[in-house]
Amino acid sequence: MKVWDGVSDARINFNAVDLGFGRIAGTRQMARLTENLNLQRALLRHLGGSPAVQLVDNTKVESIQKDNQEGGGWPTVSLSNGRVLRARLLVGADGFNSPVRSYAGIQSYGWNYPTQAIVATLFHSPRSFVPNTTAYQRFLPTGPIAFLPLSPTASSLVWSTRPALAMALTKTDPVILSRMINAAFRLPEVSIRYLHDRILEAQEAGKPLSVEEITEEITWRERSYNIDCHSAYASASVDPASVNIGVPSVGAELLPPLVEIIQPGTVASFPLRFQHTESYIGNDARAVLVGDAAHTIHPLAGQGLNMGLADVACLARCVELAVIRGGDIGSYTALAPYARERYFENHKIMSVCDKLHKLYSATAEPIVWARSVGLEVLNELDTLKAAIMMSAGASDGNKGARDGSPAWGLAANAVEMVSGTARFAEVAGAGLRSTAVGALQQLARAAASAAGEAGQSRH
Repeated sequence: MKVWDGVSDARINFNAVDLGFGRIAGTRQMARLTENLNLQRALLRHLGGSPAVQLVDNTKVESIQKDNQEGGGWPTVSLSNGRVLRARLLVGADGFNSPVRSYAGIQSYGWNYPTQAIVATLFHSPRSFVPNTTAYQRFLPTGPIAFLPLSPTASSLVWSTRPALAMALTKTDPVILSRMINAAFRLPEVSIRYLHDRILEAQEAGKPLSVEEITEEITWRERSYNIDCHSAYASASVDPASVNIGVPSVGAELLPPLVEIIQPGTVASFPLRFQHTESYIGNDARAVLVGDAAHTIHPLAGQGLNMGLADVACLARCVELAVIRGGDIGSYTALAPYARERYFENHKIMSVCDKLHKLYSATAEPIVWARSVGLEVLNELDTLKAAIMMSAGASDGNKGARDGSPAWGLAANAVEMVSGTARFAEVAGAGLRSTAVGALQQLARAAASAAGEAGQSRH
């Protein structure tokens, strides 16, 4: 994964080889991207072969109430087909606007981000010099844009930007959107900002830009920056289908392949928010939340689904343990370990993503300088990079990759100990001090303080 600052171009690279993945035949990758439809099909196929599971589809939940039977308090779910289900444990995996959360009386807190996500499936030519197994993410002040590989000729887009621009881009000609995606990874940030303003101005005037106009705008700006048509940073002035043929341009591996076509019907947009419930367990127990019903997160690190899957795995272990011990799976005693384990872990990831979003939205020079130097220093600290990769999903199921890997001699012990925030901070602090860049922390504080004082003076 290649990540860089859209303002300063400071970069950090995460490579599976750094953890020993790929060096041994049969070992897994650092991460895998799977289309939602394929994931759903696999899960449904698995459930269909389980006789203990009954699937009810094409049915709505009309209401959820608490029964009045003696010794009751169990949730009763009334369905649109007339059935009423009485549950010993009701699991709310029903999304952000969770009816189960409302029934359980669980409060939540959070806020809407001033950004909206654009998603789409992108088609491009296969690369002759490197497989399409690298994810690219550029942090622009308006939000990050990510290019995520699915196959040799297909990738997924997740672009966070301002709501007005997201609306304009999703309604525009798909060819214009593909031009803007290519430019967003290549042109300087000031030019990207200008192109965004041009699109919005044309949209407000009721005269959207044509494909020829946006191509001309991008081409002119490429020439103004002396970007040769044979450069890896050229997009509008070249044929995307011919770029990956023959000898690659210098630096081509630093950028994603040029988008040629956007798959029809895949462009969509949705608002982004931060939301975390005060508890994962209902006031009277017998109701528990997982996934988006319990937490929603900014997609910049791609951890929303992973967090939900980890919730389910932990809850399953708690239910299994209660059954083995002959306990009540809906009791607070059975569910408390799930809440203790997952709440803190989820909150750590959510807090980091929220702070990253705010940090990279800033354009003040001291803040840009501090974050850029910090990113470049982190890129040299293999142990901390290994910890980040493992915490983001590279550790589970990769036990085999550890054996015989030189990287694990350096990172394994330290990484295993930094699962808690406090320990991670200690190790990170030690790493920074050992590389004589502890002063960066003071400079960052000074930059933040200066920005705060400037903000106060404006008010």
